[in-house]
Amino acid sequence: MTDESLEEQPFISHLVELRNRLLKIVLCVLLVFLAAAPFANEIYHFLSGPLLKHLPDNSTMIAIDVASPFFAPFKLALVASIFVSMPVILYQFWAFIAPGLYSHEKRLILPLMVGSTVLFFAGVAFAYYVVFPLVFGFLTAAAPQGVTVMTDISKYLDFVLTLFFAFGMAFEVPIFTILLVWSGITTTQSLSEKRPYVIVGAFVIGMFLTPPDAISQTLLAVPIWLLFEMGLLFSRFFVKKRGSEMEETL
Repeated sequence: MTDESLEEQPFISHLVELRNRLLKIVLCVLLVFLAAAPFANEIYHFLSGPLLKHLPDNSTMIAIDVASPFFAPFKLALVASIFVSMPVILYQFWAFIAPGLYSHEKRLILPLMVGSTVLFFAGVAFAYYVVFPLVFGFLTAAAPQGVTVMTDISKYLDFVLTLFFAFGMAFEVPIFTILLVWSGITTTQSLSEKRPYVIVGAFVIGMFLTPPDAISQTLLAVPIWLLFEMGLLFSRFFVKKRGSEMEETL
């Protein structure tokens, strides 16, 4: 057997393993979706709760497109299925890359993957329970006199999913900070010196990712700043831990 064939076999085996793990992810999402699909309308009603509470008594949500009453809830059920399957997705990703990692890298990446999942869901929950009531209360109250607020269900779904993604990614700031310091790209001292730029950048991000009101922009910018400070705090611990592990291996 030639050297080229020996090199091709591990590569092909990795591709087969990747395919199998992707199939497991798709199967998990599909099973969760099949379980959630019968309750798609109830899930959408739960999601629309923050807006419905602030609509006038004579106002309701509307469906502009003919197929919107069918596709909007099922689209939400599919997205919810991906969210619910996230632990399985991350586990499959972890199981695929774990054999190629050193022991100290395994001890770091697994907690970071779990922490990133928890922080993402925390960001989604923060958006739903804190941001949505304030934002929809402001937007409905700002409607001019004589204008009845009636939101299309598809546009509302796109709006809230965008905010979910924005706040979910914003809550990943501690993970990004730890990875930057741990990989040696920067240091905690350098990041501390750049704190004013981080605060300004947080408000710029809030301006682009949230509706044009000061409340939602601040509710996104302030958590980004606080989570950045949390990332700085934990990155010092990871740097010390990494240094001690490297000394043990020498």
